[in-house]
Amino acid sequence: MQSIQDLHAPSLPPAWAETQTEFHDAGLLEPQASRLAFADPEFLLRRETRGIRFQLEMLKPDLAQTEAKIEHTVVVFGSARFPDMATAQAQLHAATQSGLQQDLTQAETGVRNAQHYENARAFARLVAQSCSCLPDDEKLFICTGGGPGIMEAANRGAQESGAPSVALNIVLPHEQRPNPYVTPELSFKFHYFALRKMHFMMRAKALVAFPGGFGTLDELFEVMTLVQTRKSRPVPILLFGTDYWKRLINMDVLVEEGMISPEDLKLFSYVDTPEVAWQVICDFYQLNVV
Repeated sequence: MQSIQDLHAPSLPPAWAETQTEFHDAGLLEPQASRLAFADPEFLLRRETRGIRFQLEMLKPDLAQTEAKIEHTVVVFGSARFPDMATAQAQLHAATQSGLQQDLTQAETGVRNAQHYENARAFARLVAQSCSCLPDDEKLFICTGGGPGIMEAANRGAQESGAPSVALNIVLPHEQRPNPYVTPELSFKFHYFALRKMHFMMRAKALVAFPGGFGTLDELFEVMTLVQTRKSRPVPILLFGTDYWKRLINMDVLVEEGMISPEDLKLFSYVDTPEVAWQVICDFYQLNVV
């Protein structure tokens, strides 16, 4: 393993190493000069062909969503660590029986965070049900990162309403599989975070950020920056869970210190219920839904 202090160590992990985990028969990836270039995985995974892989990650999800008539999405971000309420309640019961204070405290936090899971699930269900009456070119579909927690909740809510939903998953050092509620033909996997983020924004008509960690903050502030700098058209950016977001980030400090303009605070809204979140989006686009 190369030391992190090695000046010549590559900044990015090789796609080759990660792709090998996708194949049970490593022999399929052995170099063969006689292969056609586009049918040669070993060639396509060279450092020099990175630009081609960018194009492929751009095209594959785009073409598939176009064919599925998915043009508008509501992107839901949030923690991958939140359980559903039934699981959280079971964990609390087990912790109460154990009598260990550390387990009890953790389980109580789990129950509190499970409410975010249930709210994301209810929100996605509301979006799917409401959009079922819209013309095809106006329908909004749920899109998530495809993982567990809040992402699972949103895909689950859409599935419970009989609507397809999109997942834009990412290859990570620890194994991450799409949650079981994603529409299989709309479940995509990315090697590059940059291309994944681009796909989130390409069809996004709204962003709903539930409480989350570094990944959620990264995605949230990237969208805010794109809208603020007019690299992206304005879309509703909703921070779900006022108490969490105001405790985590004091946006007013940015204004007080001159880091952002007062009008930048209008880029986002705080919401606390699925109904209010959906109403903000409907009002923004003047959607006529039942």
